Amino acid sequence: MADVVIPLQALKGRGVAHRQPHRFERDQRAAFDDGWGTLDDGQAAGEEAAAPATQVTWEDCKSAITRNDSPDIGFNLGLNPYRGCEHGCVYCYARPTHSYLNLSPGLDFETKLVAKRNIAAVLRQELQRPGFVPELLAVGTVTDAYQPIEREWRLTRAVLEVLGTAQLPLAMVTKGSGVERDLDLLAPLGRQRLAAVYVTITTLDPKLARILEPRAAAPHRRLRTLRTLSDAGVPTGVSVSPQIPFINDDMEQVLEAAYEAGARRAFYQVLRLPWELSPMFRQWLELHYPDRAARVMGRVQDLRGGQDYDADFATRMKGQGIWADLLRQRFVKTCERLGFNREREPLDLSRFRPAALRGQGDLF
Repeated sequence: MADVVIPLQALKGRGVAHRQPHRFERDQRAAFDDGWGTLDDGQAAGEEAAAPATQVTWEDCKSAITRNDSPDIGFNLGLNPYRGCEHGCVYCYARPTHSYLNLSPGLDFETKLVAKRNIAAVLRQELQRPGFVPELLAVGTVTDAYQPIEREWRLTRAVLEVLGTAQLPLAMVTKGSGVERDLDLLAPLGRQRLAAVYVTITTLDPKLARILEPRAAAPHRRLRTLRTLSDAGVPTGVSVSPQIPFINDDMEQVLEAAYEAGARRAFYQVLRLPWELSPMFRQWLELHYPDRAARVMGRVQDLRGGQDYDADFATRMKGQGIWADLLRQRFVKTCERLGFNREREPLDLSRFRPAALRGQGDLF
Protein backbone atom coordinates (compact mmCIF):
# COMPACT_ATOMS: atom_id res chain seq x y z
CA MET A 1 0.00 0.00 0.00
CA ALA A 2 1.42 3.38 -1.01
CA ASP A 3 2.13 6.01 1.62
CA VAL A 4 -0.45 8.79 1.82
CA VAL A 5 0.45 11.99 3.63
CA ILE A 6 -2.57 13.31 5.53
CA PRO A 7 -2.52 16.35 7.83
CA LEU A 8 -3.03 15.36 11.45
CA GLN A 9 -6.35 16.55 12.78
CA ALA A 10 -9.23 15.36 14.91
CA LEU A 11 -12.94 15.22 14.23
CA LYS A 12 -15.19 15.66 17.22
CA GLY A 13 -16.91 12.41 18.07
CA ARG A 14 -14.96 10.35 15.55
CA GLY A 15 -12.09 7.96 16.15
CA VAL A 16 -10.42 8.48 12.78
CA ALA A 17 -10.28 11.82 10.98
CA HIS A 18 -9.61 10.71 7.42
CA ARG A 19 -10.68 8.29 4.76
CA GLN A 20 -7.89 5.73 5.01
CA PRO A 21 -7.44 4.11 1.55
CA HIS A 22 -8.28 0.44 1.64
CA ARG A 23 -5.98 -2.27 0.36
CA PHE A 24 -7.96 -2.95 -2.83
CA GLU A 25 -7.92 0.64 -4.10
CA ARG A 26 -5.87 1.68 -7.11
CA ASP A 27 -6.36 5.42 -6.71
CA GLN A 28 -5.51 7.20 -3.50
CA ARG A 29 -6.16 10.84 -2.62
CA ALA A 30 -4.81 13.25 -0.07
CA ALA A 31 -5.12 16.96 0.74
CA PHE A 32 -2.47 19.16 -0.90
CA ASP A 33 -1.47 22.80 -1.28
CA ASP A 34 -2.82 24.17 -4.59
CA GLY A 35 -0.52 27.20 -4.49
CA TRP A 36 -3.03 29.62 -3.04
CA GLY A 37 -2.13 28.86 0.55
CA THR A 38 -5.66 27.82 1.50
CA LEU A 39 -4.56 24.57 3.10
CA ASP A 40 -1.92 26.22 5.29
CA ASP A 41 -4.19 29.17 6.12
CA GLY A 42 -6.98 26.87 7.23
CA GLN A 43 -4.67 24.86 9.46
CA ALA A 44 -3.10 28.00 10.92
CA ALA A 45 -6.54 29.37 11.73
CA GLY A 46 -7.40 26.17 13.55
CA GLU A 47 -10.29 25.35 11.27
CA GLU A 48 -11.98 22.10 12.26
CA ALA A 49 -13.27 19.85 9.53
CA ALA A 50 -16.97 19.22 9.77
CA ALA A 51 -17.72 15.87 11.33
CA PRO A 52 -19.59 13.74 8.78
CA ALA A 53 -23.03 12.47 9.70
CA THR A 54 -23.74 8.78 10.10
CA GLN A 55 -25.32 7.16 7.05
CA VAL A 56 -27.14 3.83 7.30
CA THR A 57 -28.04 1.66 4.33
CA TRP A 58 -29.75 -1.70 4.54
CA GLU A 59 -29.18 -5.07 2.99
CA ASP A 60 -31.12 -8.33 2.87
CA CYS A 61 -28.63 -10.88 4.09
CA LYS A 62 -28.59 -14.43 2.73
CA SER A 63 -27.37 -15.94 6.00
CA ALA A 64 -27.47 -14.79 9.61
CA ILE A 65 -25.09 -17.20 11.32
CA THR A 66 -21.37 -17.12 10.55
CA ARG A 67 -19.00 -19.99 11.34
CA ASN A 68 -15.32 -19.95 12.20
CA ASP A 69 -12.75 -22.65 12.85
CA SER A 70 -10.09 -20.45 14.42
CA PRO A 71 -8.47 -22.40 17.29
CA ASP A 72 -7.93 -19.26 19.39
CA ILE A 73 -11.60 -18.24 19.45
CA GLY A 74 -13.86 -19.86 22.04
CA PHE A 75 -16.99 -20.16 19.89
CA ASN A 76 -17.93 -21.56 16.50
CA LEU A 77 -21.11 -19.64 15.68
CA GLY A 78 -21.41 -15.87 15.42
CA LEU A 79 -23.96 -13.27 14.36
CA ASN A 80 -23.61 -9.58 13.51
CA PRO A 81 -26.66 -7.39 12.82
CA TYR A 82 -24.55 -4.51 11.46
CA ARG A 83 -21.53 -3.86 9.26
CA GLY A 84 -19.35 -1.00 10.48
CA CYS A 85 -19.62 0.51 13.95
CA GLU A 86 -20.49 4.04 15.02
CA HIS A 87 -18.57 3.69 18.29
CA GLY A 88 -15.48 4.66 16.29
CA CYS A 89 -12.91 2.82 18.43
CA VAL A 90 -9.58 3.65 16.85
CA TYR A 91 -8.11 0.24 17.70
CA CYS A 92 -10.97 -1.86 16.27
CA TYR A 93 -9.60 -4.95 14.54
CA ALA A 94 -12.81 -5.12 12.44
CA ARG A 95 -12.09 -1.90 10.55
CA PRO A 96 -10.39 -3.69 7.62
CA THR A 97 -13.62 -5.63 6.94
CA HIS A 98 -15.05 -2.48 5.36
CA SER A 99 -12.51 -2.86 2.56
CA TYR A 100 -14.58 -5.74 1.18
CA LEU A 101 -17.44 -3.26 0.71
CA ASN A 102 -15.14 -0.90 -1.24
CA LEU A 103 -15.34 1.49 1.70
CA SER A 104 -12.60 3.00 3.82
CA PRO A 105 -11.63 1.25 7.06
CA GLY A 106 -11.11 4.75 8.39
CA LEU A 107 -13.91 7.29 8.51
CA ASP A 108 -16.29 5.19 6.38
CA PHE A 109 -16.20 2.35 8.92
CA GLU A 110 -17.79 4.55 11.56
CA THR A 111 -20.01 6.73 9.35
CA LYS A 112 -21.22 4.47 6.51
CA LEU A 113 -23.01 1.60 8.21
CA VAL A 114 -25.02 -1.32 6.88
CA ALA A 115 -28.04 -2.79 8.69
CA LYS A 116 -29.06 -6.38 7.89
CA ARG A 117 -32.74 -5.64 8.07
CA ASN A 118 -33.96 -9.22 7.58
CA ILE A 119 -31.47 -10.90 9.92
CA ALA A 120 -34.08 -12.08 12.45
CA ALA A 121 -36.21 -13.74 9.75
CA VAL A 122 -33.17 -15.46 8.23
CA LEU A 123 -32.01 -16.59 11.67
CA ARG A 124 -35.42 -18.10 12.34
CA GLN A 125 -35.15 -20.15 9.15
CA GLU A 126 -31.61 -21.31 9.87
CA LEU A 127 -32.45 -22.52 13.37
CA GLN A 128 -35.26 -24.68 11.98
CA ARG A 129 -33.13 -26.50 9.42
CA PRO A 130 -33.00 -30.24 10.10
CA GLY A 131 -29.21 -30.34 10.12
CA PHE A 132 -28.68 -27.48 12.55
CA VAL A 133 -26.71 -28.55 15.63
CA PRO A 134 -27.24 -26.25 18.65
CA GLU A 135 -24.15 -24.46 19.91
CA LEU A 136 -23.44 -21.25 21.76
CA LEU A 137 -24.16 -18.30 19.47
CA ALA A 138 -21.95 -15.25 19.97
CA VAL A 139 -23.77 -12.01 19.09
CA GLY A 140 -21.78 -8.97 17.97
CA THR A 141 -18.53 -10.80 17.30
CA VAL A 142 -17.25 -8.28 14.74
CA THR A 143 -19.12 -5.02 15.34
CA ASP A 144 -21.08 -3.97 18.41
CA ALA A 145 -24.67 -5.16 18.42
CA TYR A 146 -25.61 -2.22 20.68
CA GLN A 147 -24.02 0.63 18.78
CA PRO A 148 -26.17 3.81 18.65
CA ILE A 149 -28.13 2.92 15.50
CA GLU A 150 -29.65 -0.07 17.32
CA ARG A 151 -31.99 2.40 19.05
CA GLU A 152 -33.76 2.95 15.74
CA TRP A 153 -33.24 -0.32 13.87
CA ARG A 154 -33.78 -2.72 16.83
CA LEU A 155 -32.22 -5.62 14.92
CA THR A 156 -30.41 -6.96 17.98
CA ARG A 157 -33.64 -7.05 19.94
CA ALA A 158 -35.34 -8.93 17.10
CA VAL A 159 -32.51 -11.47 17.15
CA LEU A 160 -32.84 -11.90 20.93
CA GLU A 161 -36.56 -12.56 20.55
CA VAL A 162 -35.84 -15.37 18.08
CA LEU A 163 -33.10 -16.88 20.24
CA GLY A 164 -35.28 -16.64 23.34
CA THR A 165 -38.17 -18.42 21.63
CA ALA A 166 -35.85 -21.18 20.38
CA GLN A 167 -34.01 -21.32 23.72
CA LEU A 168 -30.59 -21.24 22.03
CA PRO A 169 -27.82 -20.03 24.38
CA LEU A 170 -26.14 -16.75 23.48
CA ALA A 171 -23.24 -14.63 24.64
CA MET A 172 -22.37 -11.09 23.66
CA VAL A 173 -19.66 -8.50 24.19
CA THR A 174 -20.66 -4.84 24.07
CA LYS A 175 -19.66 -1.30 25.03
CA GLY A 176 -23.22 -0.05 24.63
CA SER A 177 -25.45 0.79 27.57
CA GLY A 178 -28.38 0.13 25.23
CA VAL A 179 -28.19 -3.52 26.28
CA GLU A 180 -30.18 -2.49 29.37
CA ARG A 181 -33.20 -1.81 27.14
CA ASP A 182 -33.45 -5.56 26.47
CA LEU A 183 -33.26 -6.61 30.09
CA ASP A 184 -36.79 -7.98 29.82
CA LEU A 185 -35.45 -10.55 27.36
CA LEU A 186 -31.98 -11.13 28.81
CA ALA A 187 -32.93 -11.51 32.47
CA PRO A 188 -35.14 -14.61 32.03
CA LEU A 189 -32.57 -16.13 29.67
CA GLY A 190 -29.78 -15.41 32.12
CA ARG A 191 -31.60 -17.09 34.98
CA GLN A 192 -32.05 -20.19 32.79
CA ARG A 193 -28.35 -20.25 31.84
CA LEU A 194 -29.19 -19.24 28.28
CA ALA A 195 -27.42 -15.87 28.11
CA ALA A 196 -24.23 -14.16 29.26
CA VAL A 197 -23.12 -10.59 28.64
CA TYR A 198 -19.58 -9.23 28.70
CA VAL A 199 -18.99 -5.49 28.85
CA THR A 200 -15.74 -4.14 27.42
CA ILE A 201 -14.04 -1.59 29.67
CA THR A 202 -10.71 -0.60 28.18
CA THR A 203 -9.89 2.03 30.79
CA LEU A 204 -11.45 3.95 33.68
CA ASP A 205 -9.92 7.21 32.44
CA PRO A 206 -12.80 9.18 30.84
CA LYS A 207 -10.46 11.49 28.89
CA LEU A 208 -8.64 8.55 27.35
CA ALA A 209 -11.90 6.73 26.61
CA ARG A 210 -13.28 9.81 24.84
CA ILE A 211 -10.48 9.82 22.25
CA LEU A 212 -10.03 6.05 22.13
CA GLU A 213 -13.73 5.07 21.87
CA PRO A 214 -15.48 8.38 21.07
CA ARG A 215 -19.09 7.21 20.71
CA ALA A 216 -19.14 4.32 23.16
CA ALA A 217 -20.63 4.66 26.63
CA ALA A 218 -18.40 6.31 29.23
CA PRO A 219 -16.46 3.96 31.57
CA HIS A 220 -18.62 4.78 34.61
CA ARG A 221 -21.74 4.14 32.52
CA ARG A 222 -20.48 0.70 31.50
CA LEU A 223 -19.89 -0.17 35.14
CA ARG A 224 -23.48 0.79 35.85
CA THR A 225 -24.58 -1.49 33.01
CA LEU A 226 -22.65 -4.35 34.59
CA ARG A 227 -24.37 -3.76 37.91
CA THR A 228 -27.82 -3.55 36.29
CA LEU A 229 -27.34 -6.81 34.38
CA SER A 230 -25.84 -8.63 37.34
CA ASP A 231 -28.61 -7.54 39.71
CA ALA A 232 -31.17 -8.84 37.21
CA GLY A 233 -29.59 -12.30 37.24
CA VAL A 234 -27.71 -12.15 33.94
CA PRO A 235 -24.26 -13.82 34.15
CA THR A 236 -21.84 -10.96 33.44
CA GLY A 237 -18.19 -10.56 32.64
CA VAL A 238 -15.70 -7.89 31.65
CA SER A 239 -13.34 -7.65 28.71
CA VAL A 240 -10.29 -5.51 29.46
CA SER A 241 -9.36 -5.43 25.80
CA PRO A 242 -7.33 -4.38 24.06
CA GLN A 243 -4.30 -3.86 26.21
CA ILE A 244 -2.26 -1.07 24.57
CA PRO A 245 1.27 -0.59 25.90
CA PHE A 246 1.81 2.71 27.76
CA ILE A 247 -1.75 3.87 26.95
CA ASN A 248 -4.27 2.03 29.15
CA ASP A 249 -2.16 0.85 32.07
CA ASP A 250 -5.01 0.57 34.59
CA MET A 251 -6.00 -3.06 33.96
CA GLU A 252 -5.96 -3.96 37.66
CA GLN A 253 -8.18 -1.00 38.56
CA VAL A 254 -10.64 -1.89 35.79
CA LEU A 255 -10.89 -5.48 37.00
CA GLU A 256 -11.46 -4.32 40.59
CA ALA A 257 -14.21 -1.91 39.54
CA ALA A 258 -15.86 -4.53 37.33
CA TYR A 259 -15.84 -7.12 40.09
CA GLU A 260 -17.40 -4.62 42.46
CA ALA A 261 -20.10 -4.02 39.81
CA GLY A 262 -20.98 -7.71 39.71
CA ALA A 263 -18.84 -9.16 36.91
CA ARG A 264 -17.55 -12.64 37.67
CA ARG A 265 -15.85 -13.52 34.41
CA ALA A 266 -12.99 -11.73 32.68
CA PHE A 267 -10.72 -11.95 29.67
CA TYR A 268 -8.25 -9.77 27.80
CA GLN A 269 -6.53 -9.45 24.44
CA VAL A 270 -3.61 -7.33 23.31
CA LEU A 271 -3.80 -4.70 20.58
CA ARG A 272 -4.12 -6.13 17.08
CA LEU A 273 -3.22 -4.03 14.03
CA PRO A 274 -4.12 -5.98 10.88
CA TRP A 275 -3.96 -4.51 7.38
CA GLU A 276 -5.00 -0.82 7.21
CA LEU A 277 -5.38 -0.50 10.95
CA SER A 278 -1.66 -0.11 11.55
CA PRO A 279 -1.19 3.25 9.72
CA MET A 280 -4.41 4.58 11.23
CA PHE A 281 -3.34 3.73 14.76
CA ARG A 282 0.11 5.23 14.16
CA GLN A 283 -1.51 8.49 13.06
CA TRP A 284 -3.73 8.47 16.15
CA LEU A 285 -0.65 8.09 18.32
CA GLU A 286 1.13 10.98 16.56
CA LEU A 287 -1.93 13.16 17.09
CA HIS A 288 -2.69 12.36 20.73
CA TYR A 289 0.56 10.96 22.17
CA PRO A 290 3.46 12.26 20.06
CA ASP A 291 5.80 12.08 23.05
CA ARG A 292 5.43 8.31 23.38
CA ALA A 293 4.31 7.16 19.90
CA ALA A 294 7.64 5.52 19.06
CA ARG A 295 7.79 3.86 22.46
CA VAL A 296 4.27 2.44 22.14
CA MET A 297 4.93 1.01 18.68
CA GLY A 298 8.25 -0.39 19.85
CA ARG A 299 6.47 -2.33 22.57
CA VAL A 300 3.73 -3.43 20.14
CA GLN A 301 6.43 -4.86 17.90
CA ASP A 302 8.02 -6.60 20.89
CA LEU A 303 4.69 -8.38 21.35
CA ARG A 304 4.56 -9.29 17.66
CA GLY A 305 8.03 -10.64 16.95
CA GLY A 306 9.31 -7.35 15.53
CA GLN A 307 6.27 -6.58 13.35
CA ASP A 308 3.23 -4.35 13.78
CA TYR A 309 1.08 -7.47 13.58
CA ASP A 310 1.40 -11.24 13.30
CA ALA A 311 -1.76 -13.24 12.52
CA ASP A 312 -0.39 -16.51 13.90
CA PHE A 313 -3.18 -18.27 15.84
CA ALA A 314 -0.83 -19.14 18.69
CA THR A 315 0.04 -15.53 19.52
CA ARG A 316 -2.34 -13.05 17.85
CA MET A 317 -4.64 -12.66 20.88
CA LYS A 318 -2.05 -12.47 23.68
CA GLY A 319 1.25 -11.62 21.95
CA GLN A 320 4.61 -13.23 22.58
CA GLY A 321 7.80 -12.58 24.51
CA ILE A 322 8.61 -11.16 27.92
CA TRP A 323 6.12 -8.31 27.77
CA ALA A 324 3.29 -10.66 26.87
CA ASP A 325 4.28 -12.87 29.83
CA LEU A 326 4.26 -9.90 32.20
CA LEU A 327 0.84 -8.82 30.97
CA ARG A 328 -0.51 -12.34 31.42
CA GLN A 329 0.86 -12.49 34.97
CA ARG A 330 -0.76 -9.18 35.87
CA PHE A 331 -4.11 -10.40 34.58
CA VAL A 332 -3.95 -13.86 36.17
CA LYS A 333 -2.80 -12.63 39.58
CA THR A 334 -5.46 -9.92 39.71
CA CYS A 335 -8.21 -12.35 38.69
CA GLU A 336 -7.06 -14.85 41.33
CA ARG A 337 -6.99 -12.17 44.00
CA LEU A 338 -10.46 -10.89 43.18
CA GLY A 339 -12.12 -14.23 42.44
CA PHE A 340 -12.82 -13.94 38.71
CA ASN A 341 -13.61 -17.02 36.60
CA ARG A 342 -14.47 -19.26 39.56
CA GLU A 343 -18.25 -19.29 39.03
CA ARG A 344 -18.40 -20.48 35.45
CA GLU A 345 -21.37 -22.71 34.77
CA PRO A 346 -21.77 -23.75 31.11
CA LEU A 347 -24.76 -22.45 29.24
CA ASP A 348 -27.58 -24.95 28.79
CA LEU A 349 -27.91 -26.44 25.28
CA SER A 350 -30.50 -29.02 26.32
CA ARG A 351 -33.36 -26.49 26.17
CA PHE A 352 -33.08 -25.85 22.42
CA ARG A 353 -36.52 -26.13 20.80
CA PRO A 354 -36.63 -24.97 17.17
CA ALA A 355 -40.21 -26.22 16.83
CA ALA A 356 -41.31 -23.19 18.87
CA LEU A 357 -40.38 -20.97 15.92
CA ARG A 358 -42.83 -22.58 13.50
CA GLY A 359 -45.65 -20.41 12.34
CA GLN A 360 -44.03 -17.15 13.42
CA GLY A 361 -44.24 -14.38 10.82
CA ASP A 362 -41.26 -12.53 9.45
CA LEU A 363 -40.34 -9.24 11.09
CA PHE A 364 -39.60 -7.55 7.76
